[in-house]
Amino acid sequence: MKATFFLWICILLATGLTARAGKGKEVYFYGNVRNDLYRLLLREGFAVRKYSSPEAAVKAAPRGAGVFILANNYPQADPVNRISRQLLEEAAKKSLRLYIEYPSSFPGLDIPEKPIETKFERGVITADVFSGLAPMSLLGIHDCHILPVTAGNPLIVLAKVVGLDKAEYGLADTKTYPLLFEQDNALVCMTGLSNFQTGRYGPKASMKTVWAYILSRITGVENITLKKWEEDVRPMYGKTTPLPAGARLTSIRKGVAWFDNGRFFIHPAWKEYWHQYDGKNGTTPVGPALPADKPNGNGSLGIIEGHTSTIYYDGHQQYRYWMRADVQGETSMALAAAGRLFNNQTYKDKSARLIDFMFHTSNMRAGAKNDPASPVYGLIGWATTAAGSFYGDDNARAILGAIGAASYLNKSKWDKELAEAIMANFRTTGNLGFRGERIEEPDIIKNGLQFYQQRDLIYISPHFESWMWACYLWLYDKTKYEPLLSQTKKAIRITMEGYPDKWLWGSSMQTQRARMILPLAWLVRVEDTQEHRQWLDKMVNEILKYQDESGAIMEELGKGKGMFRELKKNDDYGLDEGSLIFRNGEKVACMLYTCNFAVFSLNEAAAAAGDKKYRDAVNKLSDFLTRIQVQSEKHKDVDGAWFRGFDYGRWDYWASNSDAGWGAWCTLTGWIQSWIVTTQAQIQQRENFWDLTKNSAIGKPAEAVIGSMMRK
Repeated sequence: MKATFFLWICILLATGLTARAGKGKEVYFYGNVRNDLYRLLLREGFAVRKYSSPEAAVKAAPRGAGVFILANNYPQADPVNRISRQLLEEAAKKSLRLYIEYPSSFPGLDIPEKPIETKFERGVITADVFSGLAPMSLLGIHDCHILPVTAGNPLIVLAKVVGLDKAEYGLADTKTYPLLFEQDNALVCMTGLSNFQTGRYGPKASMKTVWAYILSRITGVENITLKKWEEDVRPMYGKTTPLPAGARLTSIRKGVAWFDNGRFFIHPAWKEYWHQYDGKNGTTPVGPALPADKPNGNGSLGIIEGHTSTIYYDGHQQYRYWMRADVQGETSMALAAAGRLFNNQTYKDKSARLIDFMFHTSNMRAGAKNDPASPVYGLIGWATTAAGSFYGDDNARAILGAIGAASYLNKSKWDKELAEAIMANFRTTGNLGFRGERIEEPDIIKNGLQFYQQRDLIYISPHFESWMWACYLWLYDKTKYEPLLSQTKKAIRITMEGYPDKWLWGSSMQTQRARMILPLAWLVRVEDTQEHRQWLDKMVNEILKYQDESGAIMEELGKGKGMFRELKKNDDYGLDEGSLIFRNGEKVACMLYTCNFAVFSLNEAAAAAGDKKYRDAVNKLSDFLTRIQVQSEKHKDVDGAWFRGFDYGRWDYWASNSDAGWGAWCTLTGWIQSWIVTTQAQIQQRENFWDLTKNSAIGKPAEAVIGSMMRK
């Protein structure tokens, strides 16, 4: 009985394997079982025969079979992965189809011992063999380690090029490295292309197309469709997937938990480690991901920025260790909002400690900034490593964040410092209501306050100016100090009359519109006139022209030159801050400069104007943000975050990554995360910032501050 059963099992197994082999789905493999391709082949139903060397795999493979030979531990060199002339000849005799990746040696190729590690280079399709991917189409192969060789007619090269979907200026003026090519009847790849899941390569659809071609070529199976593709980092929901009940609440919960998951709060145990990467002495404040053994802080030593856009070959992301004032105020607001929503005292306590750190513990309000006799008194330093630089916009977001946190926490202990910060900015504002992008402490001390107050400066950049106007309007509502209103109205009128041709658009016109909506909404709050409502409606309608059905707001380049370097040649890519798109019409949304601020501003506009169209737009944008929030079981430090860029046409984390500091995959504890989490919480509770903070007790201490700081 047992013998008969065993015989039937053997027959069934043999039949199954023969059927698979008959369909070309039996392959021969040298490489690591943890390799992404190996695991994909198994999921897709291939019978994978693994061998201990390339020679063994070729020897075992029957005539016409497909053989995959991969480096065992990319990006380290594999001494076993040496391709000899004898191996190629044996493969040719049996008509084997070879895919060889990252070989240490190969006949006819001068392969160096060490690879070149690249940063801004991307894969560029150079042959019309990939269905749906035209030549010059782009691939994101993060932290690509490539073995540079000379090869004719490559299918894919690696190069630094300008563009979102394609190499807009071609390849003539840039260094290229053959990445995938044919050599001696083998398909040869000089990097770890099979590292696609671990390395988070993209775009997803393009990578699947490339691998479908390779698998068809090597297995002989035509029209392969990869149905079991997996991603370690992906959006929470599909573009059209119905959102489950409680999806926004889940988004808030995951969003606030991300601050702890990333361990961005400085802890005394690794304060010295942080100082290695904090940007002092003019160094760039970036470094490797925080080691897993480092504990999380409690907020008393501040919170760092988050991630850069650099993704390493193992899928981890580089950290940005900068300690900025705006991030402290913004994060305190998000923590306080979530603390109240979820009745979480830990969040509330961390929120309060961050504000104390910003105003009292750090150097961002220390020295002359804390001397009532100094003209810089009350200003908040940009960062601990640039405490004498004052961006009005950064001050504004630090202030607004702390105001929001104080209201959520029902605390008035920082009212004096908040009033001082607003008035410190106001008394360095020109007589037309503009302050400019940035002012330095030595210049203010040298020039004196009157120099700034008497300037006829006009600087039409809502990104840099408008949220400080919102602070002035907010404090006017609490104090009725008339210059706060009159100066702001002057600037707003000039700005609206200059729209759009005189606007300085930075990296995106949408950023400027998103920022301008907030002071216009609050101007309606303090002075509800027909003209003010018309201004608000105009700006809201302008940005909503670009809102997709998914809720995303499409990025748009302005006319003429923006603030940053124009990408006129391939070498310009990655040299300056910049846009996520190359040309208008590309379906990319930005969560660093546009959607994050737009959802907050539109929520304020909807409350101020009572317009259903505004409210519908807010809800659509909120749903979009809920859908594209990052989920990752493997990389907990990005789980619950929002990346800067999202291609809502592809429904993928993809964009031009040319921004030298804050590229497509960056995160930011302040600018991105905090405004989204806070606004999601407000939408969830049918609240808005203006009404939340309307009962602030700042009026009385602010009157004393105004009397002291604005004396002639």
